Amino acid sequence: MVAAAAPAADPAAGKALYDKACVACHAAGVANAPKFGDKAAWAPHIAEGMDAMLKVAINGKGAMPPRGATTATDDELRAAIQYMVDAAR
Repeated sequence: MVAAAAPAADPAAGKALYDKACVACHAAGVANAPKFGDKAAWAPHIAEGMDAMLKVAINGKGAMPPRGATTATDDELRAAIQYMVDAAR
C-alpha cells in the first residue's frame, strides 16, 4: 500500500506562522537558527528533507522549543518550514 502524500503546504499559513513566531529567531539567526533567505545556512537542512525538519520543529532542538513555543499544528509547522525553505532556494 502506498502512503498518502502530505498535503501541500499553504503558503499564506506558512508566512503567518513565520511572522508570528519563527521570525523571532530565524530573522537574525539567533542561537544558530538558519537565517531566513540564507541559502547556505538552509542547505544542510533542506538536504535532510522535510520530514527531518518537521521532526525538529515538533520536538525542538537546542534553544528551539517544541513547536516554536506555539500551539501550531503539524500542517501549520510544515507550511512555515516550506515558507522558509522556499525563501532559501
